[in-house]
Amino acid sequence: MLRVILIIFGIVIAAVGGVVAYRAYFLAPPEAIVITESGIREVPDYFRVVSGLILLVVGAALAYTAGTRRIVSRRQ
Repeated sequence: MLRVILIIFGIVIAAVGGVVAYRAYFLAPPEAIVITESGIREVPDYFRVVSGLILLVVGAALAYTAGTRRIVSRRQ
């Protein structure tokens, strides 16, 4: 039962991390606007992008390890 809960929790954490990273990189207003002689460039909020990617990786790793963990049976 705990194994199923860990798998679901890992999938949810990974999904939240993916959404945070996607929104921070593509949809959110820019963190800063860099103006140079050659043009104007918008810079996304890299802290939110990186934190979302970290959540994505941690959640996927949690779900993967909970799903593939093998229980060793003891022979007596």
